[in-house]
Amino acid sequence: MDIIRKNDDNTIELFNENIEENIVPIFKFPMIENECREVVNHCFSTRFGGVSKGIFVSMNLSFSRGDCEEAVKENFRRIALCLDGEPKDMVSSNQTHTTNVIEVTKAHAGNGITRANEFMDVDGMVTNVPGLILSTFYADCVPLYFIDRENKAIGLSHSGWRGTVGRIGKETIELMNRLYGTKPENLICAIGPSICQDCYEVSKDVADRFVEEFPKHTEEILIDKGNDKYLLNLWKVNEIILLEAGVLKENIAVTNVCTCCNNKLLFSHRATNGKRGNLGAFLVLKQSK
Repeated sequence: MDIIRKNDDNTIELFNENIEENIVPIFKFPMIENECREVVNHCFSTRFGGVSKGIFVSMNLSFSRGDCEEAVKENFRRIALCLDGEPKDMVSSNQTHTTNVIEVTKAHAGNGITRANEFMDVDGMVTNVPGLILSTFYADCVPLYFIDRENKAIGLSHSGWRGTVGRIGKETIELMNRLYGTKPENLICAIGPSICQDCYEVSKDVADRFVEEFPKHTEEILIDKGNDKYLLNLWKVNEIILLEAGVLKENIAVTNVCTCCNNKLLFSHRATNGKRGNLGAFLVLKQSK
């Protein structure tokens, strides 16, 4: 399977590349696999390996976009198997581009997956409960993974442009610090597949928000196209946020895979004008042996 990459490193790798029935292709970060294999399991889905039809082909992970409910349930079952779990172990939230991050516990297992979603306006979750699969959803926005090996705690946050300019990455780290004693310098973090700067055009009012919030980094994160249009680098902005929050540069994996460039492999809202399903990011603490 050919993937358009923004550079030549192995920041993120595709597993199970042969698209066949009952084979679920997933992305994994080599850094997380190498540094945290004993602590966590993780993945980022593609649009293949499921049973959905039409514009949702085939691994759609959304109950709210018009897909067949039974197909989505089967898709979640297949993804859960990739993480040695079941859909009842997953927990999700109603993402609305906020910077709200909450702690989830075993009592929340299945939320939004096997039972009604009780979390409104929540875009990030943290936990220290083994076996609880944090689940967030995408079609161009940025997945942020957080792993505290020392205190056995994890976080997963959804960061669109609003969440990014509001620094949801920083909010996630601060909550993990308050709850679990997480030290930013000990975190392993990853910025997942999402829209790249070449594909992400924004208006002047959005660009101005980033100039105001990140005045020292304007040249790194924005390209002026003229006519009040700009290209915004969400990957770089989120890396800056993590670095300023105290995460070490060598502990941050930044994706090299764009959802929009790879819209045959990944769902992209921009590439399809909203006619699409959802991808998923997943992170789970392993059970102690």
